[in-house]
Amino acid sequence: MLRLLFHNEIYSNKNSGVRKMNYRQIGKTDMKVSELSFGTWAIGGSWGSTDDQESLRALDYAMDNGVNFFDTADVYGDGHAEELLAKATKGKHSEIHIATKFCRAGDIYDPATYSMESVTKYAEDSLRRLGREQIDLFQIHCPPIEILRDGQVFDVLNRLKEQGKIRYYGVSVETVEEGLLCLENPNVSSLQVIFNMFRQKPIEELFPKAQEKGVGILARVPLASGLLTGKFKVDSQFEEDDHRNFNRDGAAFNVGETFAGLEFKKGVELSDKLAWIEEERGNRTRAALKWILEHEAVSSVIPGFKNVKQVEDNLQALNAAPFSEEELARLEQFYAAEVRPEIRGPY
Repeated sequence: MLRLLFHNEIYSNKNSGVRKMNYRQIGKTDMKVSELSFGTWAIGGSWGSTDDQESLRALDYAMDNGVNFFDTADVYGDGHAEELLAKATKGKHSEIHIATKFCRAGDIYDPATYSMESVTKYAEDSLRRLGREQIDLFQIHCPPIEILRDGQVFDVLNRLKEQGKIRYYGVSVETVEEGLLCLENPNVSSLQVIFNMFRQKPIEELFPKAQEKGVGILARVPLASGLLTGKFKVDSQFEEDDHRNFNRDGAAFNVGETFAGLEFKKGVELSDKLAWIEEERGNRTRAALKWILEHEAVSSVIPGFKNVKQVEDNLQALNAAPFSEEELARLEQFYAAEVRPEIRGPY
């Protein structure tokens, strides 16, 4: 089990409730980002109702507490998440790093989606919405493995990098196989992967290889779409436009993006078996995030949020007690025996 054995630097926050923020380098880039950052899918759309003013307050709260990195995509609310980030980070472009993603606004199986013309337009559209002149990290958004094998999209990204439209590029992947394939490209700076207590497979081969290659890891879906908060019951209901309603069985996109690929009721049952991790850590949310933070391969963990309260709760993971070797072994065994056999879809 890989453990985090060091901290790069500490930020003295404005709000006394959060003790410290540590920063980690994304692979071989010159970007040092807050180890706990935030994804913006939820404030963009497909997670039920949102309130833009509350979203902006939450973004401000995060930045006030040392968060200097946010992940987004052009399809989060059809660009709305990028526009919210533009408002929140105006005048802070040199301080706040933004990663965005492309390809899912088009046909992800069509090679033309990854042409120089198409990718340039995706980049320019994101730059316009973000109000920036350069994208810090431009990520291919879960493309089919055939596109990665073909590799021409990497040539396109290299040209965009030469033009100065992007600083670095990475790939958001669905499977370990896809991640390992991306690592064969020397200019891939980051991999974004589903990683949480219910999805431990990347630890085995992908993380060590990424460290060997100097590629950063961004951990998405860290709370298994909320399962690892411990707040759900087997009869919990979600709003009609919430992907936890319409994609719980993979009807709209990869099943792993929702509840980490677990059938919802089984996921609730498994989460309840993890109630013990809350001891000395405040709640299950903080414990689940702390577990991810203790993996040295992870550059940043990017939970979602919809309000200030959720941002504050997630940041409290920085204060949570570390896991003992015995606890880590118990979690590893739990995953292998009870969780892994229940995961649906390729991963």
